[in-house]
Amino acid sequence: MSLARARSTIALCLALAPVAAPGAPSFTATEMMRLRRLGDLRPSPDGTRVAFALTDIDLPAGMRNSDIFVMPTAGGPPQRVVADPASDTRPRWSRDGRRLAFLSTRGGAAQVWVTEAGGGPAWRLTSLATGVDAFEWLDDERLAVVSAVFPDCGQDDGCNARRLAEAGQGSSARAYDALLFRHWDRWSDGRRSHLLAVRTDGQGAIDLTPGPGEVPPFSLEGEDWAVSPEGSEACFSRKDAREEAWSTNADLLVVPTTGGPARVVGRSAGYDGSCRYSPDGRWLGWRAQERNGYESDRWQLMVLDRRSGQQRRLTPSLDRQVEEFTFAPDGGTVTFTVQEDGHTRVLSVPTAGGPIRTVLDGASLGELSVLPGGGGILAAAASLTHPAELVRFGMDGSGPFRVSRLNDATLAPFALRAGESVHYQGAAGKTVQAWLVKPPDFDPSRRYPLLVLIHGGPQGAWTDGWTYRWNAEVFASAGFVVFMPNPRGSVGWGQEFTDDVNRDWGGRAFEDVMRGTDWAEALPFVEKGRTAAAGASFGGYMVNWIAGHTDRFRALVSHDGMFDTVSAYYSTEELWFPEWEFGGPPWRRPDLYQRWNPANHVAQFRTPTLVVHGERDFRLPLEQGLSMYAALRRQGVPARLLVFPDENHWVLKPANSVRWYEEVLAWLRRWTGGDGRGAGGPQ
Repeated sequence: MSLARARSTIALCLALAPVAAPGAPSFTATEMMRLRRLGDLRPSPDGTRVAFALTDIDLPAGMRNSDIFVMPTAGGPPQRVVADPASDTRPRWSRDGRRLAFLSTRGGAAQVWVTEAGGGPAWRLTSLATGVDAFEWLDDERLAVVSAVFPDCGQDDGCNARRLAEAGQGSSARAYDALLFRHWDRWSDGRRSHLLAVRTDGQGAIDLTPGPGEVPPFSLEGEDWAVSPEGSEACFSRKDAREEAWSTNADLLVVPTTGGPARVVGRSAGYDGSCRYSPDGRWLGWRAQERNGYESDRWQLMVLDRRSGQQRRLTPSLDRQVEEFTFAPDGGTVTFTVQEDGHTRVLSVPTAGGPIRTVLDGASLGELSVLPGGGGILAAAASLTHPAELVRFGMDGSGPFRVSRLNDATLAPFALRAGESVHYQGAAGKTVQAWLVKPPDFDPSRRYPLLVLIHGGPQGAWTDGWTYRWNAEVFASAGFVVFMPNPRGSVGWGQEFTDDVNRDWGGRAFEDVMRGTDWAEALPFVEKGRTAAAGASFGGYMVNWIAGHTDRFRALVSHDGMFDTVSAYYSTEELWFPEWEFGGPPWRRPDLYQRWNPANHVAQFRTPTLVVHGERDFRLPLEQGLSMYAALRRQGVPARLLVFPDENHWVLKPANSVRWYEEVLAWLRRWTGGDGRGAGGPQ
């Protein structure tokens, strides 16, 4: 199958054949909350069924609820097998396929529950005082679970319960003697994530990873642990606790599930993680990085022959990031995904080493599972116009077809337009890819305001995939032509392109965005002079940088962006990130921190800016947003501050998400003129 044919076929799997419909309803954030969110795919042992969690939003109540469904992998109606007002997630089949275990918050902290695979009453398998964050079956009588325990208590559940009770008494003060005392949106309470083996009758537990280490660590990607098919061994990643705030070096270890010393099997200079066993148990695979301190270094695919002990790197010459991977039933090949020019490419390579071949090239694909008995590959596929649905295709990429149609009826009335992949010349003559999304009722005789969206990372990418946080279709339905460039730092165009943003945050990446804006403003249906830009995280930094370097935009939106590179370093938690991006800590590289510091260009701020921040964002703490807002208002620049006390680096709660879109769109419409609808024709 040619790449062009494969790409168009997988896109057609999700297409709803939109047509221009002037009378069609507008696709708003409120309408987006009606969509059902698919996740946690897990095929049955025989490959004939797939279990998954499906999340529904109750916007008036401000609640979301996840239940467990099962459906045939050949297609058919999904059956709800677990329903409860509490959250039910992470379905896992027993080894004989007769039972389905899952995580549930019914009764308080998340615990493992189980039901018959066909549905019926559920009963609880675990009652750990510290709850369960993740789990897998070891055998019919044992589970491997991840739980945050006090290191000196370990597997002693009574000890953990007493410590938790004591923590709620007396003074509310927190005291720390080491870095990484808070992470993402939580303060440390002294517990560490450990891997435990527990019995399903609730009797006894074994701490497989005792000590101060976090297992798995707050992983860069993935869960970073797995169990072997026979249940006798577990693999996991672990970092040196002393250096975890400024190092990305994690080793890969294996440990018997009956307890005992762990053994290191992966020790690259960077991160070793995302371990998986082959179904026949012979191979252990994982992803590895060569550079310590760089979370966006190239991920390479590694395998270990558990019989001979021989290790092999399967992708030494592949200049792309290995993302997900899965073994064939016989362990002879590994199928994996990479990002390529804004799409997902599915590749395969022999486990014994050899040439890499393309299986499929299409929209956004994830959660790959190879079905037994030649059943092909099951995956979750999404696009800019459609959230994740189940798809299935052959091992050679043939015959992709839709297994589920969870959101077709909800999306059909809106006639959303597919994103158009475009290319232009960026800094230093390099080609830059971008996505262009037009309004559903697009009329080429009209002229529309332009909205430039800048992604985070900076080592991220806009892809042909669905997102609930910066949904291009919501902005396009509000009357904007949406332009989404993938400047230097983006993933999917080789490691050199990704590395090109290192120590150069306001340089080539900024030029790429500006040249892309030039290209988009030259389109005949874009009205130059009504252009706005918005972004979050690194995108927020870029908006702050733009504010001090050009007044070409009518409005800006800065969400959780870095305002002061120096103060951001001293208040963030993951120190490895700024140390890599700016060449070290500020006292060693003050030149780079000051060179790329938006705070040094406050006097040039002129553009009306909406500043958004979450109070629980510990990656870029609230003070960064408050400083940006103060710098604008003190100079008389029109600005508005939007703060979410209960959100972190992302806006996740349904009601908050809707408010976010309302505020952002109101700001953009205010400064780009009118209601955002196209000019040059009947209004």
